[in-house]
Amino acid sequence: MTDWAPTWRVLVLVGLLDTCQVLLIPRTTFITGSPGRSLTHFISPGIENTTTLLLSNNGSTLYVGARDAVFSLNVGRPGIMEIRSKVDWSPAEKELQDCTRKGKSEMDCHNFVRVLQFLNATHMYACGTFAFKPTCTYINRKDFSPTGQEVGQGRCPYDPYQRNTAIAVDGALYTGTVANFMGDRHVVSRFMSHADLRLDESQGWLKDPTFVGSTFIPSEGKVYYFFRETSMEYTFINDYSISRIAQVCTSDVGGKLIMQNQWTSFAKAQLRCQADTELPFNIIQDIVTLPPPEGDNPDDTLFYGVFSSQWSMASGQSAVCSFRLGDIKKVFAGNYMKLNRNTLQWGPRHKEKVANPGECGLSNATDKLWFVKENFLAEGSVEPGDQGLTLVSPDQLYSRIAAQRTRASSGKDFTVLFLLTESGFLHKTVLLDKGPHIIEEIQVLKQPQSVKNLLLSITKGVVFVGSSEGVFEVPVSNCSFYLNCAECVLAQDPFCGWDPNRLSCVELSTISSDVAQDVEFGNVNKACKIQTDPYICICSYHGPSRKPGICAVEYGGEASLSQGIQTGGATLGVPKRQP
Repeated sequence: MTDWAPTWRVLVLVGLLDTCQVLLIPRTTFITGSPGRSLTHFISPGIENTTTLLLSNNGSTLYVGARDAVFSLNVGRPGIMEIRSKVDWSPAEKELQDCTRKGKSEMDCHNFVRVLQFLNATHMYACGTFAFKPTCTYINRKDFSPTGQEVGQGRCPYDPYQRNTAIAVDGALYTGTVANFMGDRHVVSRFMSHADLRLDESQGWLKDPTFVGSTFIPSEGKVYYFFRETSMEYTFINDYSISRIAQVCTSDVGGKLIMQNQWTSFAKAQLRCQADTELPFNIIQDIVTLPPPEGDNPDDTLFYGVFSSQWSMASGQSAVCSFRLGDIKKVFAGNYMKLNRNTLQWGPRHKEKVANPGECGLSNATDKLWFVKENFLAEGSVEPGDQGLTLVSPDQLYSRIAAQRTRASSGKDFTVLFLLTESGFLHKTVLLDKGPHIIEEIQVLKQPQSVKNLLLSITKGVVFVGSSEGVFEVPVSNCSFYLNCAECVLAQDPFCGWDPNRLSCVELSTISSDVAQDVEFGNVNKACKIQTDPYICICSYHGPSRKPGICAVEYGGEASLSQGIQTGGATLGVPKRQP
């Protein structure tokens, strides 16, 4: 019996480790009201649907687009959100009546602000659905007063539930949205520039797209759009959704003889989030840009996207994939397929390539523009980075993502993802060489909701969540929750380290020397410089409506099992202490 015991313990330990890695179990869970993870929550009577967020450059003011209002919050002090200014912006009674007469619900006929961008140092630009009649206005940032109103068609969706994207570059507004009341005309446009441009579905440029994001890459002089649409290149399957990246040049002025007032630099390609032998995660939900470290090659810019699958038999509910700018540029510089304008079907191109679609400065090149007009879909697909799928969750549907890079005490950089689930939990996840590790999950929203937003401020060290339940401020680190060196190291949180002088787990940036931290492995004995730690929790399973977790524990050199303890409404990822 004695001979078999160590083998049994090893098998249990290995089995639990495999389970943790496969199921991506959050190490610690904080439900609403848990004292161990305080959140700052702004809510005010009469202010609803606070879903559009914009942070000032100095990080002291958060601008919020809401239902029938735009307002600013003072967020200069940690843990405090106070309203500073507010603009009421409601449709008139006649406009509300016209909206309901067209068959829309009274609730949806309010003005939901869906575009909020800085145009320059003095003014913001805001657009709202405005009773299914999109409208925009300029807001003076100094006295927070609106100036005039203008038609918002092509700049903002009609329906508050339709997704859109907008970004301001050098005073011009680049948008991707629905451009008619029926919701079946989608456009990619530029406004308020020396040459306003547009393209839409009528010529096969797009096919029922849903826009999820856009970003400006200064080194390329291009705006990149991210969206999903119905595929036209695969004829063997109907209604197949496909994720896309498209590019346009900020210097584009449209064609001179043909393609006047249209993009001459538009090109698009497939984003493929797929493991070799698995069904693809083909529906992009959200995207975030992670610039390279300062001084590094801009081609190392990464785009982290959250994807789901349209097939229930896929290997998981959600996946995260990253795409490198250098790989995207290679695909756009490659071959292109040809569009048959009669059938709107894509096929192989037989003629010689006479232009590079997506190239800037083609306005006067008529022969090249004819080529671009029929060859704007890249033949190749943008594949995920070297590690393949960054993360696959079998049981969580992620809807929003934020990302940052931070340096551990070892000098190694780690990427931390903040993933918002459909059920309203925020998963803080660090990407390790051996795979992703969910440090903690925090319940932010009480009710699932389709329209929400996530905004990360690296300088402030907080994540803002905009929702129908108000605005939440979530600190990126929660170091003081860990009561001793072992717990601090086992969290594998790159923001946290054990300070042997203060005998506390604190933010890494506040420790001058002798920090105890091991993000990659969580090796307590090595990091805490002790011979034998009395307890080491390898993994735990816990959360709302779940039983206390089972931990694999190394105690006195032997593996054993112990139940996780309940602390502040959450299960702490360490076992009960041995006497």
